[in-house]
Amino acid sequence: MRIVLVGFGVVGRSFAELIDREARKLELDYGLRLKIVGIADQKGAAVSDEGIDPRKALESKTEKGTLEGLGAEVYTRGMKAVELIREADAEVMIESTPTELKRGEPGLSHIKMAMQNGRHVICTNKGPLAIAMPALIELAHHNDVMFKFSGTVGGGTPVLDFAKKCLEGSEIRSISGILNGTSNFILSKMAAEGVAMADALAEAQRLGYAEADPTYDIGGFDTACKLVITSNYVMGSSLSIRDVDIRGITEVTQEDIAKAKAREGVIKLIGRVGSSAKVSPEVVSSTHPLNVSGTFNAVCFDTHPAGEITLVGKGAGGMETATAVLRDLIEIRRTFTR
Repeated sequence: MRIVLVGFGVVGRSFAELIDREARKLELDYGLRLKIVGIADQKGAAVSDEGIDPRKALESKTEKGTLEGLGAEVYTRGMKAVELIREADAEVMIESTPTELKRGEPGLSHIKMAMQNGRHVICTNKGPLAIAMPALIELAHHNDVMFKFSGTVGGGTPVLDFAKKCLEGSEIRSISGILNGTSNFILSKMAAEGVAMADALAEAQRLGYAEADPTYDIGGFDTACKLVITSNYVMGSSLSIRDVDIRGITEVTQEDIAKAKAREGVIKLIGRVGSSAKVSPEVVSSTHPLNVSGTFNAVCFDTHPAGEITLVGKGAGGMETATAVLRDLIEIRRTFTR
């Protein structure tokens, strides 16, 4: 299977490392022979019909900050991702550029270009789905390609596939959950150690859980993206992020946490969708399955007739998300080799 990687940040590099390390096992266990024929980062793109050695690509990125270490015959500085997607001979495009929530770009253009050129798409970038998910699903159907996005929600925890496949036969009436590990880490630290929001955020940044600009996480926008994706995929809604009432954790104080504790509860940033969609800090009972600590995620599906079913797992991380990409690749191969 010939692959184009668009975005060579944490997720893209983790995926390259994964297939470099597990190539033999993937072929033996799943018949999956993967060849990277193109990689695009912010500064240019590399393309080779013979395949790009993922180890050499990783070394070049580490040593030079670009892919130019692959050689002038492979790497072109300034080459745009849309050019690579159009020109490379590939079956699958993996889109892992950073999330942008105003227009969903450049990821949205990358996905459209790939689909219009008959490429299957695997996306870990939440922006295009938060803004235009129903339209992208329709475009995939129109072009007879698969559109997979397991890594956008839950990281390595199979939230979407669990709900879609394992809850078949049940009516999912609502979904609620902790969908952002950074915010959960901050709130957990505030509750456990009595520290202020600013100090907990600084620790999250030091550990690499939060970006230098943490707005998407603590402002509730990342949770809203994941809520939109989950609702649309699992419940068949047609939401965009504009339909979600969003309030983050920036105003949560130690006084709020103390009041929740007095009620035998904890404050968590909860995304909730049923008759409406919202993201806000809520008091959760300390005995409820949604009371998870650190960077863990937890998603509760209210089903009929089975009641509440909760899935808990690590919500983020480069290698965890790369394993979700791999799951999607395996499904694409199975679907198109039947």
